[in-house]
Amino acid sequence: MSRLALFDLDNTLLAGDSDHAWGDFLVERGIVDGQYYKDTNDRFYRDYCAGRLDIHAYLAFALQVLSEHPADRLQRWHHEFMREKIEPILLPKGLALVDEHRRAGDTLVIITATNDFVTRPIADRFGVHALIATTAEFSNGRYTGRVAGTPCYREGKVTRLHDWLARHPHTLAGSVFYSDSHTDLPLLEQVSTPVAVDPNDALRHEAQKRGWEIRSLR
Repeated sequence: MSRLALFDLDNTLLAGDSDHAWGDFLVERGIVDGQYYKDTNDRFYRDYCAGRLDIHAYLAFALQVLSEHPADRLQRWHHEFMREKIEPILLPKGLALVDEHRRAGDTLVIITATNDFVTRPIADRFGVHALIATTAEFSNGRYTGRVAGTPCYREGKVTRLHDWLARHPHTLAGSVFYSDSHTDLPLLEQVSTPVAVDPNDALRHEAQKRGWEIRSLR
């Protein structure tokens, strides 16, 4: 059985946050009420960085816009978003790290709090089929603006990963997880090899205290 190589996405494989960048894209395109949306998006991002994000309040805000437009229009916008916002923050060393694990025969999984509408095409760009992300509910051909199941955030990442493991022939034996954020401590504590990647101050402190590897992809 191949080992699991788990990757956080935002500020780990990417030199930025795809969720926040999607909000900026919506503002710049005039798709949302510009100043209000930007101020709110920025406030939620500051809360996230400080470790005090109300994930349910944030998702109610972030997923609403998906419910207001048909899926084909959203997909066209996402194609432009990939070109304008994501390609410039793809880390070459992030692509190389994923490829290194691919060549080693590991099972690759991107696990992220950012919703699957935003992140599925990004995971595809990395050539990673297995994506565990917050699920934006989709019904009758449209997004509803609600979350389906448990948000993939903090302890929710552990819950969602164990749900995935129950459906796939893998265990956490020998597993590795790369993350930049202390919000991922619940999952970092579960794997065989936790790796702090360009960590924030809180995770750097924990990694140094616990003797975890610290590396940079920047």
